[in-house]
Amino acid sequence: MIGNITPQMPEKLVACLRPGAPGLLLTSGADDYATSAFTWIVALDASRVRFAVDEGGSTLANLQRGGQASLQVIGQGDISFLVKGRARLLKPQLDGAAPYVIQLWEMEVVGAKDQSWPGVSTSALAYEWPAAQREAMLRMEQAVYQEMRDAK
Repeated sequence: MIGNITPQMPEKLVACLRPGAPGLLLTSGADDYATSAFTWIVALDASRVRFAVDEGGSTLANLQRGGQASLQVIGQGDISFLVKGRARLLKPQLDGAAPYVIQLWEMEVVGAKDQSWPGVSTSALAYEWPAAQREAMLRMEQAVYQEMRDAK
């Protein structure tokens, strides 16, 4: 461990991500500026994490070009981490996300930085779906998390 950076995700982060959680996917653009995109994240273990990527956007182009990614995770209490690593395409389309075309990527973790502050609590990043779409989107989200965990 170097300061607050570990080579794998600590157990409290894995426990937060195992059932699935929203987060931010950070990549570097062709212009060398950072880009961010909302994503769904699932941890398989302390060294592997999966995330969803919309087809056709700049985030996907950045991943295809370099394969490097970071995930910003903010959860209840003192969960505030930046996870970085090398990513690869695992599945070109998540069935549970239809009709949207969303890919499944897997990251081999090379570092997890604890960004929490002693004595400071955070609120979890969460999606607030419009009332008319809420139930359908929550079902889709749960189906996507399950597929992300089960994909081979």
